[in-house]
Amino acid sequence: MDFLVTYELPILRWLHIVAMVYWLGGEWGVFQTSYNVINRKLAMSERKRHMETAYRIDILARTGILLLFPLGFHMGNLWGVQPYGGPWLMGMWVFFGLWLALCWSAFFYRESDTGLKLTKADESIRYFVIPALAIASIASLMGEGPFNAADGQKWFSIKILLFSMALVIGLLLRFIMREWTELFRKLAQEGENQEVEDRLERSIRFGRRLAYCYWVIILTVGFFGAVKPL
Repeated sequence: MDFLVTYELPILRWLHIVAMVYWLGGEWGVFQTSYNVINRKLAMSERKRHMETAYRIDILARTGILLLFPLGFHMGNLWGVQPYGGPWLMGMWVFFGLWLALCWSAFFYRESDTGLKLTKADESIRYFVIPALAIASIASLMGEGPFNAADGQKWFSIKILLFSMALVIGLLLRFIMREWTELFRKLAQEGENQEVEDRLERSIRFGRRLAYCYWVIILTVGFFGAVKPL
């Protein structure tokens, strides 16, 4: 117990770095794998294998992004930039633990109707979390709380705001990957279908453009967390 108390902040910082690495690296892996998912020269079985690889990489990125907030929020309390500790931290960890369990359940059942329902439930949580984080961070920067945003503390609220923006892009990318599953199921049932193939290519092209914005925001979030310039 003394060890955890002494090294609580360094351990949280280490876990935060690991989560960031899996988030950034995982998104890059999915991006590269998507080229083979839409490659019509490959056999359908080969394309499905690449899609399966993309999902297996993506679940680590999803895990990383979900862990980043509770880790950062916990460290924020230790740094004194957010005043909610004790029961607030415990409740937050329980909430994100349950959310992470839902995310992994959707992954395990991804090829079934149950998986699609779980994925939609996962997505629906973001409809509440994203505006809550955005409003809280903007209000804090305006001096209204809930986070401390005096000189030298604004970096935390800016980081939370950027994180909420990243969640928006992540949500759009979740839509795209869910569409992959639906389109591939249709191809498996109906065989070659030009309209479905065209939709798949448009979907992935849009996702790639989003990915570039995603990486810029991820790197900026990391910058404010490491440098704390404001």
